[in-house]
Amino acid sequence: MRLITWNIQWARGMDNRVDPARIVAHARQMADFDVLCLQEVADNFPELDGNDETDQFARFAELLPGFTAIEGIGVDVDDGRGGRSRFGNLLLTRYPVAQALRHLLPWEAAETRNMPRMLIEAVALTPLGPVRLMTTHLEYSSSRLRAAQVDGIREAHRMALARHARPREAGPHTYRMTPSAASAVLTGDFNMRPDDPVLARLLAPFEGGEPPFVDLWPAVMGEAPHPPTANLFDQIYGEPGCLDYVLATPDLAARARTVTCDVETKVSDHQPILVEFAPG
Repeated sequence: MRLITWNIQWARGMDNRVDPARIVAHARQMADFDVLCLQEVADNFPELDGNDETDQFARFAELLPGFTAIEGIGVDVDDGRGGRSRFGNLLLTRYPVAQALRHLLPWEAAETRNMPRMLIEAVALTPLGPVRLMTTHLEYSSSRLRAAQVDGIREAHRMALARHARPREAGPHTYRMTPSAASAVLTGDFNMRPDDPVLARLLAPFEGGEPPFVDLWPAVMGEAPHPPTANLFDQIYGEPGCLDYVLATPDLAARARTVTCDVETKVSDHQPILVEFAPG
């Protein structure tokens, strides 16, 4: 299984050109990926720099025929013209998706410029078995907001593990049983550097002994420092550093064979990360 995660800044490159096709083309250059996790996807948001009214969720699905596209909308507002403007995350996979869930993460009050944040959770039937593929984009402006969102992610993970351990009663139609999974991958722009205590909280053990998340960069690369995934070519939001991660449950972490960050591409303000998992 080859997975790429990437904050694409509504497909806007450092040249200010907005082009979803360029994003897909570059991801394909990196690998024949099976899963593509995108953050900062826009629909009908011409106010964003360089953007127009394009529904990028639909455009990415069009560019990847044969992939299932799961939208995770965080911002959904009146566009003032009788329509809706939407912004969030998108997960695309060539594997069958048995069930998709969308978790609105806790949105605490803070006197910062912040917005609702969303977690996609899709149970995909992969060569590794059923896997919960998850992607998110955490708050930039406030560590306190990120901490609340991290607790929301941990609770979603705990509940999924509980449902897997104690299956519900089967029923017809909307109660139809779907595969569950203890194995999980969590990707995204966490807006936290590797030494952030909130990231440590995300990786912390669970009181009930549930499988925690493992950061795949040190799991595969050992003592090598995390590569910079943001602010490499423009320091308006800070110094270059790692803000983007791929985490996994320990069983999948043991199968992670390579982790690669493309630190050269300029087709977004973040850098894409590729992880390859080997069959067990």
